[in-house]
Amino acid sequence: MTHKVHPKIFRIKKIDDWDSRWLTKKKFPEYLKDDWTIREFLENKLKEAGIQNIEIERSENKINIIINTSRPGFIIGRGGEGLNNLKKELEKKIKSKSGFFLKQSDKIAETKKKEKLILNFEIREIKNFWISSSLVAQWIGSRIERRIPFRKICRQALEKVALNREVKGVKIKISGRLDGTEIARKEWFKKGEFPLQTIRADVDYAQKRAYCSYGIVGIKVWIYKGEKF
Repeated sequence: MTHKVHPKIFRIKKIDDWDSRWLTKKKFPEYLKDDWTIREFLENKLKEAGIQNIEIERSENKINIIINTSRPGFIIGRGGEGLNNLKKELEKKIKSKSGFFLKQSDKIAETKKKEKLILNFEIREIKNFWISSSLVAQWIGSRIERRIPFRKICRQALEKVALNREVKGVKIKISGRLDGTEIARKEWFKKGEFPLQTIRADVDYAQKRAYCSYGIVGIKVWIYKGEKF
């Protein structure tokens, strides 16, 4: 069998960075579970917000959540009301599900007092929708769920992505029971150059799913944006 490597993890600390940035030895399982809970909640809650990715930074008594989105106004709401409600819901979710939102040091453990961590949100706007592989994959998935022919969708996506100057090449793979056929298969759509022989290649990769009545359709998108030195 072939050995598959995720394009991003292959380039970590070369031309890319981690989505979760913190360091701990004793509380690694707790922090990891917290991060998983935060991402799962936000992705389900903000499906229509066009979220590219969620970055999490931790310090001693603070969690900073950075949401990269194409629709910041949808998340913030009128007068910041949407963001405040989202923060309250997330705090309750973490407390009830993981129980790790409250930090307890050795001295406080003796007196049974808990120090509350500060939860902070940072919203970053993605100005160009069509240079993000995650957003393109979401766009394709939403159209497939509406029963639009997959070939038409993928060709439209290729054309719109290739129009951008930053993009040197794009590749789309779609697999499953395409258009409801009985036998599952996979289809490839490519445009432009796409070198995979060097780690200098800036490859933006994303994988999403479209949930249809006839089954799940997998979508993978690679966008090549030139080389970084």
